[in-house]
Amino acid sequence: MRRGYLGAALACIGVLFVATPTWAHHSFAAEYDSNQLITLTGKITKVEWTNPHIYIHIDVPEGGKVITWALEGYPPNTLKRTGFPRDVLKEGDTITITAYKSKDGSNTGAGREVTFPDGSKKFAGPVGR
Repeated sequence: MRRGYLGAALACIGVLFVATPTWAHHSFAAEYDSNQLITLTGKITKVEWTNPHIYIHIDVPEGGKVITWALEGYPPNTLKRTGFPRDVLKEGDTITITAYKSKDGSNTGAGREVTFPDGSKKFAGPVGR
């Protein structure tokens, strides 16, 4: 009888480990509005080069105030494979980035194209769906 309970318990734990990644990921359409493409210019204050997606934090001057934005991008490995190295995003640099605004009204978005101080451009994220 105990073997039956142990087997059932291990099976349940196995299902939880398999299902966990699906809980963690999100849909672009659930979070971002593909009809609200915005363009922001500001100083990089922080770069989170971590899985599952990078985040670029920039301070954007707006109407006499500074607004901090957090912009999500592709996973680090995808960026590296497409020629977007980690060290190109430097704190203190001013960049222009297009992004799809979040649906919840917060200062977050899905980053699309980054324009660097020298005028070069790289894609940080996907086209809105």
